[in-house]
Amino acid sequence: MEMSSAGALDGRVAIVTGVSRRAGIGFAVAAELLAAGASVLVHSWSPHDAGQPWGADPVGEAGIVERLGGEGPRLRHIAADFASPQAPERVVNAAVEAFGAVDVLVANHARSSVQSLAEVTAAELDLTWAVNARASVLLAQAFAAVHDDDRPGGRIILFTSGQHLAPMSRELPYAISKGAIHQMTLSLSDALIDRGITVNTVNPGPVDTGWADPDLTERVGRALPRGRWGRPADVARLVRWMAGDDSAWITGQVVDSEGGFRRWVM
Repeated sequence: MEMSSAGALDGRVAIVTGVSRRAGIGFAVAAELLAAGASVLVHSWSPHDAGQPWGADPVGEAGIVERLGGEGPRLRHIAADFASPQAPERVVNAAVEAFGAVDVLVANHARSSVQSLAEVTAAELDLTWAVNARASVLLAQAFAAVHDDDRPGGRIILFTSGQHLAPMSRELPYAISKGAIHQMTLSLSDALIDRGITVNTVNPGPVDTGWADPDLTERVGRALPRGRWGRPADVARLVRWMAGDDSAWITGQVVDSEGGFRRWVM
């Protein structure tokens, strides 16, 4: 029986980046942390989704926030483009301004980029690295600068992909930037563990957030022994645990949460 998350994060303040679609991981994580008692600043940048095949959520940023319960004492929203090097600090400072502190950083945002070796451009490499990898470091830096070490449970949770388990040659800018996040995890952890702040990274595996076409959905589905893709709620439960007290002894780890994904079956 799964233990209830209710009250597990009472009094904690969390930032969740990349909360721009109801079908997305960020939305599920924000909802889970709110249900566990945390106050949450959600970040979004819907212009990125608008430029992707899946498109922006039709309810817009205001609709996303409303479906999380609406802005109030425990929920605030900020839009920011992480292509700007000033944006990460602005997001972290907004959480402190809204709630007086910040205890948990969930850097879930990502720029998707489909370019092969023949197609890849310097501009796309730079932009994808800036949004995915550079912004994650700068968010961690800004978090560390304002975190009150007398408060319990300093947590940084980053997101990578499966590039360390199988090639992603059609998505080179994305895979390279996510690989950087994988490799930075241990070093960021070492930089912060003396302050009691843990740093871990999640590889959520294939998650059904509406981005895959029917052919890919079917092919990947054959390689998932549970008979389904991962769900945002699967990821959100893991993040809630990583954000809480029970994960305090774990740091510097990359957790592959893939439901037994058998890549060799595809």
